[in-house]
Parts: sequence; structure tokens; C-alpha cells
Amino acid sequence: MSDLTDRQRALLGEWLGAWETVADHTWPLQDTTVLRVRNADGDHIVKARSPEGIVPEIDAHLSVLSTLSIPAPRLEHHHADAGLLVTAYLPGDVVEGTAAEWAPDTYRQAGALLSAMQVPGELSAGYFGATTDRVRRQLADAAGLVPAAQLAELARRVFLLRDQPVRMYFTHGDYQPRNWITHEGEVRLIDFGRGGQRPWVSDLVRLRNQQFVGHPEFEDAFFAGLGLPLSAIAEADAAAFTLESVKQAVSTVVWANKIGAADFADHGRVMITRFLDGGVSG
Repeated sequence: MSDLTDRQRALLGEWLGAWETVADHTWPLQDTTVLRVRNADGDHIVKARSPEGIVPEIDAHLSVLSTLSIPAPRLEHHHADAGLLVTAYLPGDVVEGTAAEWAPDTYRQAGALLSAMQVPGELSAGYFGATTDRVRRQLADAAGLVPAAQLAELARRVFLLRDQPVRMYFTHGDYQPRNWITHEGEVRLIDFGRGGQRPWVSDLVRLRNQQFVGHPEFEDAFFAGLGLPLSAIAEADAAAFTLESVKQAVSTVVWANKIGAADFADHGRVMITRFLDGGVSG
């Protein structure tokens, strides 16, 4: 079982009374402990990580998720300084790797949920420039991990993007079947550890590089649920989508190399190649 600190265990005792671990859902490639625990009131999900790492998820619950009527975990307890939060357990099976991952209706529901979740925020004058700078740093970090010609072409395309104000939305940050569950035919959302304010198209990048590849029926169902035509990306959000695509592809390679996850690094390289070949251009 993944470790909790003495302080975290003491807080859980204050919040839950006597409790026991039912299952350990910790993903080995992340620095977050995820446990399903049980007390006299039923089951709960415990998430523990560094204080700076837990804050975005707490903020996502307090500022956005608590105001929405979507099937997502409900925050019960939190302590940012201790790096700990507890949500009510949300029944369901992870979509990834099951028959539901290959059902168009899953994507229709996921599109509708994305539309309901993405609360519009401010028009940011600084996001585009700051993200462009971040991508340039990532391209430098990827030297030796990605062919130099590809890095040069990515840098050229980023250079051609015009800095512009960007409408911010609350986004999930890792929107894909690994973070969807199904229960009695209903798709539900989990894991808001990367939740934050970004352009709405950022939540499309993973899907368009994974489940939508070779499955236009999934993409069609998703955008039908979203209530927005696919052409909207090309019309209004092409620059932001380009920037987000490059950022996520290159950061995947760099992150995976740091932790020794060769499969994920290879996937990032495939994302880069697909982007340069026009496979996710919108």
C-alpha cells in the first residue's frame, strides 16, 4: 500500500474516524497516492501528494466543480498544507481498456460533459505569450530526444503564431478514457489533479492523438455531444490548438525521459510526427 505521512493519517482519523483501505489506485508514474478507503459512512477516495501539487485539485473542486451538476467526485475534506484531500467515492469502472472505450456513445457523453464542465473565464492577454515561452524552453529540453529537424520545424511553426488574447476556460487537463468511468451506462469524470484555466481546445489534444486516430465515428460522436462543429477549431482556435498540441507532445517526451517511461516518450514522438504531418491541425 502506498505510504501516507503521520500527519495525513492523523487528519484522516479526525475526518473519517476508524477507516481501512479497500484498494490502492495509485498510478506508479505519478507522485500522488490514491486510495479507496472505507469508514462507517461508506467509501471515500483519498488523494495525497505534495502541498503544491494538491492545491490545483482543491481549487478545482472549490471554485468550479462544487458549482456544477456533473457526475464527478464531491469534495468532503481537504488540507492543502498537508497535501491531502478526500472525496466521496464515485462508483464506476475506468473506461480505458474496456468495451466502453470503443463505444461511440461514450464519446458523445464525454463531449457533453466537457461542454458542461468548461466554465468560461477571463480573456487572458498573457497566456499565449507565456505558453509560447514555455514551449520554447521545452523544445530546448528535448534536444537529443527528438530529431533536430523536427524540433527546428516545431520552433518555426511556433514562431509564426501571432500573440493574441485567449479566452480561458476551466479545463480538466488530462481528458481521456483513463480519467472517465462508467456506471450503469453513465460516463463520469475523475481525477482533476491537472484542472486549471486554459484554452478550451487543450482538452482535445489527447483524444485527437489517441482514441480519435482511425475512428472518425468517435470524433463525430464527441463533437455532437459537445454541440460544436469540428470546424470551430480551425476557425477560431487554430493558433491555441497548435500551441497546445506542441506543448503536450514535447512535454510528454521530456517528462517520460526524466522518469524512464519509454512507452510514453515514444507516444510523445508519435504526437510530434502526427502534428507535423498535419494529423491534428484542426
